[in-house]
Amino acid sequence: MIGRRRELAAVRRLLDGAVAGRGGCLIVVGPPGSGKTALGDAAADLARQRGLPVDRSTAADGAGPRLVILDDLDQATTEADLDQLVRGGAAVLATTVEARHPCQHLYLAPLTEAELAAALPGMPNGTVHAVWLLTAGWPGPALDLAAAVPPGAGEDAVVEFALTSPSRGQFLTLDTGLVRLLEDAASRALPPATRARVLVRLAGEMLGDPSAPARRRELVDEAVRLARDSDEPGTLAEVLDGRLHALWDPAAADERLSTASQIIDLSRRAGDAVLERRGLFWRFVALAELGDLDAAEAALVAYARAGERDGDPEAAVIALSRHAVLALVRGRFELAEALAVEVTEAGRRVGLADAYRLTASVRGRLALLRGDAAGEVATLRALARRLPGHFFEVTAARALAESGQITEALLEVDRLLPSVLAGAGPRWLGAVADLAFVASFGAAPTAAAALYDALLPYAGRLVVWGGANTIAGPVEDYLGRLAARLGRSDEARAHFDRAVAQEKRLGALPWLAATLAARGDRAQAASIAEGLGLPVPAGLPVSSDETSPPTASDNPSAAHTEPGADVWRLGRDGDDWIIDAGTEHARLRDVRGFHFLRTLLAAPGQEIAALDLAAGGAGLVGSAPGPVLDTEARAAYRKRLDDLARQMDVADRTGDVELAATFAAERSALLAELRRAAGLGGRTRSHSAEAERARVNATRALRAVLTRLEPVAPIVAAHLRASVHTGSYFRYQPAAGGPTRWQL
Repeated sequence: MIGRRRELAAVRRLLDGAVAGRGGCLIVVGPPGSGKTALGDAAADLARQRGLPVDRSTAADGAGPRLVILDDLDQATTEADLDQLVRGGAAVLATTVEARHPCQHLYLAPLTEAELAAALPGMPNGTVHAVWLLTAGWPGPALDLAAAVPPGAGEDAVVEFALTSPSRGQFLTLDTGLVRLLEDAASRALPPATRARVLVRLAGEMLGDPSAPARRRELVDEAVRLARDSDEPGTLAEVLDGRLHALWDPAAADERLSTASQIIDLSRRAGDAVLERRGLFWRFVALAELGDLDAAEAALVAYARAGERDGDPEAAVIALSRHAVLALVRGRFELAEALAVEVTEAGRRVGLADAYRLTASVRGRLALLRGDAAGEVATLRALARRLPGHFFEVTAARALAESGQITEALLEVDRLLPSVLAGAGPRWLGAVADLAFVASFGAAPTAAAALYDALLPYAGRLVVWGGANTIAGPVEDYLGRLAARLGRSDEARAHFDRAVAQEKRLGALPWLAATLAARGDRAQAASIAEGLGLPVPAGLPVSSDETSPPTASDNPSAAHTEPGADVWRLGRDGDDWIIDAGTEHARLRDVRGFHFLRTLLAAPGQEIAALDLAAGGAGLVGSAPGPVLDTEARAAYRKRLDDLARQMDVADRTGDVELAATFAAERSALLAELRRAAGLGGRTRSHSAEAERARVNATRALRAVLTRLEPVAPIVAAHLRASVHTGSYFRYQPAAGGPTRWQL
């Protein structure tokens, strides 16, 4: 009973009272593996030393001094049962994982590292430390893990633990003990391939820390370099899989698809069935993001069959959960609910600790569709408190809007916009879409414009959360809602038309009903919704055209979000800059970016070369530039991209992984070259060392200003992010809803 002096003392007092004729009750509380059973056995030995009989049931005959041990105290044992035993002179020792009954409670604590070392004599200190970190010091799990260490393993066991121990954290939650162990392993001198595996796992385990994207990127970059140098296909496959998990770049769906093909090919060469299944699952996710749900479903079936082939029951459960998502997308609600129940039951059978979470999002999305959104708000806010930085409060805001609490939902747009625009991760695109949905009900035009610009690069895609545990409709639908809010009726109609075409192609009837209602086709929307047994989706608030943005009188619920002044001011006051913008006022210390910003604001709509901006005006001449790509070359690139798109589609559908990876790699390289060569409005970009330095420095300086503005003037920051365009040429193109003019 190492480390249990306090507990044994409490047991002795209980037994001494029984010997003296005083009954008593002590309830020992602790999680499984905390040592409750061992303490009960020790209590039985101490009782026998005192001449006390030991019973293990409330039904045992007899009275007078004795010890009654009740393992795993259950609901059937009542307070009256315990009182009767105590009045009869018994010392009652009960164990439970949850405190109950009005007896004295003794809460077990984990062992300290020194106490665990005493319980594991002869084990190296580093290995003891690893066991303590991985088990939090709970004696049962610690002794089980220590028993699995091969004799003579020494300090090598630390790295093995770091690479193979399952995480105690769930998705987006940190297992701090495992993170610390991985940090320890990463600090050691390791072979390159082993170090690559340690680094990429450390990056993945840090996904739940929203403040660590730069750190994750550094770890992943080094891991990929080491893995490629190792020339070990299994190591590279593991690292590429870890990179996709650790970075979750929402813009990289094409790269995710090509990387999935690489993982499948490498894992097959290495004979690693687990990694092959991971590659198949990434393939499913990427295809869903790109809007090809038929191909995604085929990839999901391939993943499930691989799991069946390899005897992995968890793969079948995960595949069922995603089939529930696809059923929900297509409006097959009874099937989705039946699959959700099956997933929960099957998950429990195979020992998936978070089986319910696999379908919680399906149930939540179904509640939104059926008009039961209000009941989801409390759950989502509780998740936001437990997992800060992962945008659950944004989905809560959507639930508020869906339930008709528009004013409260719009306040959340004001609160959350800066953090969402600056965010990243597996929930980011879904969060932007949810906030866009709320904003369409009457947020400030500056906020709507900022969200529109954030979503525009994803036009044509579907809003996929994380590993496709939720698919929330076409990005085009959300763009249409924002364009309508901004009074851009032609753009809104075009976005809605594209969304409707995509939804019809996918057979996504619930989405189709919602988009038709937003587009104004209420009769069609009502017909589809009634056929699905859903309430008719609400249309959009009436909005004026772009030249006359909606006002508070047009939409009273949006009144609090308007800046409230037609003229915004930016001026110097000694070493400070002052901003006055309606209800927002800020004073910030002078930095170079403010000078660049004032130059742009003074010439709205005009392009200013990076060199001119850096020089404070026109006239700075750099070295003669040379074109990156001429017109003929650009046309050839684009023709080849079209050819590759067709060839990739054929390869994807025929399952030719190697060919698909080849086409995807070529396509990514061509796109990167075109992006590098393209300037504002499609003009050919030119090389100039001075101009490039000016562009980089000015862009950084302006971003620094916007970052400083966000916490003190979020509406101004959002407007400027939507309005200031950077590149070889800079431009302030005022987004709708900003000031009529700037006073400088």
